Amino acid sequence: MKKQKSLTVNVIMNTLLSMSAFIFPLITFPYVSRVLLNVGTGKVSFANGIIAYFALFAQLGIPTYGIRACAKVRDDKEKLTKVVQELLIINTAISILVYIVFLVALFTVPKMRNDSTLFLITSSTIFFNVIGVEWMYKGLEQYTYITVRSIIFKFIGVILMFILVKDQTDYVCYGFITIFAASASNIFNIINLHKYISLKPVGNYDFKQHLKAVVVFFAMSCATTIYTNLDTVMIGFIKGAGENGYYNAAIRIKSILVSIVTSLGAVLLPRASYYLGNNLIGEFKKISAKAINFVFIIAIPMLVYFMLFANESIHFLAGDAFDNSILPMQIIMPTLLFIGLTNIMGIQMLVPLGREKCVLYSEIAGAITDLVLNAILIPFIGAAGAAIGTVAAEAVVMVVQYIYLKDEVKPIFVEIRYGLIAIATIMSAGVALLTKMLSWHPFFILVVSAIIFFGIYALVLTVGREPLVLELEDKFLGRFLKKWKTKKD
Repeated sequence: MKKQKSLTVNVIMNTLLSMSAFIFPLITFPYVSRVLLNVGTGKVSFANGIIAYFALFAQLGIPTYGIRACAKVRDDKEKLTKVVQELLIINTAISILVYIVFLVALFTVPKMRNDSTLFLITSSTIFFNVIGVEWMYKGLEQYTYITVRSIIFKFIGVILMFILVKDQTDYVCYGFITIFAASASNIFNIINLHKYISLKPVGNYDFKQHLKAVVVFFAMSCATTIYTNLDTVMIGFIKGAGENGYYNAAIRIKSILVSIVTSLGAVLLPRASYYLGNNLIGEFKKISAKAINFVFIIAIPMLVYFMLFANESIHFLAGDAFDNSILPMQIIMPTLLFIGLTNIMGIQMLVPLGREKCVLYSEIAGAITDLVLNAILIPFIGAAGAAIGTVAAEAVVMVVQYIYLKDEVKPIFVEIRYGLIAIATIMSAGVALLTKMLSWHPFFILVVSAIIFFGIYALVLTVGREPLVLELEDKFLGRFLKKWKTKKD
């Protein structure tokens, strides 16, 4: 095995990468929401939700399957080249077919035809996904490269947003900049591909070996996309762009928080696949236990804090016109814990173990739950109904995956220090809530309350000697002290 990338660096880089996908709109959304209002932002959200389904079919299950497939052969350039070329050919062929179907839908479905320019622009995501080959870079654990080039384009996008979006009619421009910031950096991925594989066709391709697994991963992606995008699409068709705008504002903060909670699981997939491929079962179990503990420690205080400070978060993010977004945001916060756990149990444990069908079944159960609850609740309570459906769906996925992994994860769950986490969270909340008495701007209340809340939380866990917290503190403080000592000498 070649020298492995630092897992700590990978986690940090992937966290920054995931967060950047949401920090970009988080920075610009307070401005955009006030210019485009809920109708303009709702139209872009609706278009992105529709295109997500076309992108899903174009990608099949390659984004997840490709990481595992590349991780297993990353030490052999010849085998890696063959795998990447085979998956890239499959991806390209399917994407062409999907784009043809999209063009037909564009000119036959009224709601799409009325905003055809916006839909054509957002559909470029399909093209950028193909040339991105991001699954290979993740399989090789090239997170620093992925993160740096992605953040550069997002930074450019922020500048363009403030320059080009000036009034309510600029929602198409907003859609273009959103896609540019999120996907245009994929151009560099295809340019740099020659550094890792040979671009010369190897021939003797064996597409059949991938098809069975790709179909299963596609079904997984399909189920996931249904219950992660179904709410936006159903609100758009049932209640219209205005209500979609409220819901879109509600899930902005939830999305960036989810990226933090799931950052560890994402970088552990290639590492876990490598461990199992080389029969390092002990290492696999160790990182799985740490990952689940990490989710509980991170997700619980976050969901509590943002339920308590949803009012300030929405007013800062979108303005007073989005008061209807506060309740949906509070309702949807528990998904931080559910998604964090299913990301570990599903992506890090079941997938490397070759039990991806179990993940599929759990996600089908979640999709059905989401569809039924959305159909019942959205017509009556709009965005709040969609939030309830999403929470229920994620809870169902978590329960089903736990049942499949009960023998492996029950001992891990027993070791979690729930009491300490609860005490730390309650103490933090009690003090932080005092900031609501201040007549300050929502931004300053959020900053001060967050410092107090998470500062006290970390302190209580440290005093309570939570093992993972102590390990992380020792690792980071140890490096700092070592550098300081070296510099002093």
